[in-house]
Parts: sequence; C-alpha cells; structure tokens
Amino acid sequence: MSFIHTGHSALRIGVALAVLLMASVACAQAPGTGDGAFEPATGPVGAQQMSDGVPATSQTIEPTALPPAVQPVDTGAARGSLPHDLSPVGMFMAADWIVKGVMLALGFASLVTWTVWLAKTLQLFGARARAARGLKAVAKAANLKDALALLERRGGVVASMVRAAEHEMMLSDGAIDRAGAEGVKERVSSALGRLEVRAGRQMAKGTGVLASIGSTAPFVGLFGTVWGIMNSFIGIAETQTTNLAVVAPGIAEALLATAVGLVAAIPAVIIYNVFARSVTGYRQLVSDAAAGIERLVSRDLDFRKSALSIRATNLQAAE
Repeated sequence: MSFIHTGHSALRIGVALAVLLMASVACAQAPGTGDGAFEPATGPVGAQQMSDGVPATSQTIEPTALPPAVQPVDTGAARGSLPHDLSPVGMFMAADWIVKGVMLALGFASLVTWTVWLAKTLQLFGARARAARGLKAVAKAANLKDALALLERRGGVVASMVRAAEHEMMLSDGAIDRAGAEGVKERVSSALGRLEVRAGRQMAKGTGVLASIGSTAPFVGLFGTVWGIMNSFIGIAETQTTNLAVVAPGIAEALLATAVGLVAAIPAVIIYNVFARSVTGYRQLVSDAAAGIERLVSRDLDFRKSALSIRATNLQAAE
C-alpha cells in the first residue's frame, strides 16, 4: 500500500506543478482593458445634441478602429512553432537529453519488471506443482521408506526433505536404541526447517527489485517532470514571451515523464503483491510436507521401539 500512496503523491505533485505553470502563463497573456474605451462623447456634436434636446445616443456612431495595443494577435506563427509530432514518440524525440535519460531508465525498469514476472511465474508454477505432488506422496506413504520410494526419481524440495530425513535416520541408527528417539526427532526437524527456509528464500529471490521499482519509479518520473517545467521557464526567459507555444512542449515532456514513471511503477507493485501471496502459499505447502515427514519419522521410531520391546519380552519368556 505504501507503493501506491507514493505513486499517487508523485502524480499529484507533477500535475500541480504543470497546472501552476500554465496558470501563470495565462495570467501573463491576459490583455488589459483600455481606459478610454468607455469615455463619453464630447465636442461640438455632443453640445449641439444637448442644446437641441436630442439624446446623444440617438445619433449614429461610426465604428472606429481599435487601437494598435488591443488588436487581435495572429497566432499562426505560434501554431507553427509547436512540434509537428505530438505523439509520445515525437515528444520523446523532442525532449531534453535529461528527460530522455529519465524515460529510458524508466523503460528499462519496466522491462526488468516484466522479465522478473515471466521468470518467477514459470519458477513458481513448477515449484508449486512439485511440492503438491510431494505432499501427496508423503500423505500416501505409511513410513519413511515408502515415501522415499515414491519420490526416488522426483525433484523438488519435498523429495530433498525425505532424503534428508532418511539420511539422518541412517546416521543415527546405532544410537537410537540407547539414546532414545528425542534426539533424532530434533535433528530431523532442524534439517527439514533449514530446507524449508532455503526453499522459501529461493522463491522470494528477485521480488525485491519489484519493490524497489514500485517505490522509486514515480519519483524518477517526478524528476523528469520538474526538469521539463524548468526548461519551460528557461524558454520563457530566452524568448522574452509567455506564449504557450514556448511553454507547452516542456509541459508535455514533463507530464510524459510522470506517465512513464507510473507505467513502470503500477505493474511492479501489482506483480510484487501477487508474488508475495504466491510465495506464501508455496511456503505453506512446503511446511505441510515437512510436518508430514516428521510424522513419518516419529511413526518409524515408535514402531522400532515397539519391536524392541516385543523382542525383549520374547527373550524373557524364552529364558
């Protein structure tokens, strides 16, 4: 959720800067109202009309040309100075090299996001399928040897757990009868826990870059926005005019940088959240398999203890 709030705040800042710049330009371009536009008629004609008792407004007033200061300005030159290609590609090509660098960096970040999505999707799909098959085999087996036989030629973390448990049982075979089963259970649980943690860490590897892109891309786009608006002010200072033809390209480049930043950040945040839930589900499968293997080990130890007790009883009866 913090990534989403970060993107929203960056977008609001960029849009506010652009709107503030356009408002200042519009105020600078607003023409003033002439003081002499509404002066009453004076002179002999007005005096004659008042003396004859005829209202001055009844006479036909000839239209006069507007003063040069308030003549409408031809905007043909302004339209001609705008970029011919206002598409995203055209604005990118006309942008400042700093803004271009920002957009290229954000484009590369977006490419990394989709590459991680494809790679981790395939990895998670295969790992979850192998873990589900291993969990079924463990649930189906009556003892550890049966589980090992079912998963002998299979890969995945569950098969590795079964082999690790069998290996620990084999190493502790000589001490089980004398030292008891508690030490074996602890060692098996420790080995399975390490394998479980390693499997979860391996599945989560690569998702951290998605979190970084989701949190930083909006601010990188905001940097491009600020730089584009700064270029607009520089254009105003160099041309000594507040015409929108000078300001609009910089504003367009600035907003395009913000848009590219959001395009890179939003998918990264969504994919990160999806992977976080998927990795949690995968870890749950592995944890269930580890618990099943521990039950198989405990069952084997109990049967072994029972067999030893029966053997001792038979020996006592034979004596």
